[in-house]
Amino acid sequence: MGNGWVGSRKRTRSERMTTARMGLLSELGYAYKPANPLQRGVQAIVSSRVGAALFSRTLHPMDKLSFRLSNGKATVASILGGVPVIMLTTTGRRSGRLRTMPLLGIPVGEDVAVIGTRFGRQSTPAWVYNLETDPSAQVTYRDRTVEVTARRADQAEFEAAFDMAATVYPGYGRYRDRITSRDIRVFILEVPRVGG
Repeated sequence: MGNGWVGSRKRTRSERMTTARMGLLSELGYAYKPANPLQRGVQAIVSSRVGAALFSRTLHPMDKLSFRLSNGKATVASILGGVPVIMLTTTGRRSGRLRTMPLLGIPVGEDVAVIGTRFGRQSTPAWVYNLETDPSAQVTYRDRTVEVTARRADQAEFEAAFDMAATVYPGYGRYRDRITSRDIRVFILEVPRVGG
């Protein structure tokens, strides 16, 4: 029931209200298992300058395809790198079209943070601008999809997200060090509060 659907129909408002106080992690059934030694090796390669340059262009299309082919069970990054990948769907700020990006979902409290490092590149990812324009989005994790509202992390949440990210994927520290010409934006994705 936490995925927004009951059987083949969308949950009613009253059904959504019963779970409105749950955090996004609970709604998604989010679980994270630490990477094994082989996956940590892959993470080291991906977070290197050469690996980041290569995978920033190729990993997202491969993740989208593997997610679709596996019916939401796996992505290339989750298998090879042992990282928790979510699919974040935003509304394009210029086109108005729905845009889906595979991103690492970082647990922060009962919610999920997404970090706009773009593999340590100097340009800001488009999904960041999309969330700044329209904070309503959807998160899909495995077989569950949840409507969310994104908000910029405050300084404490920003640091907590990077601290937790370091345990999930150490590459975030490297990316943070490489980004010198822009602010890195971190968003907290939350289940919208009903009636309040």
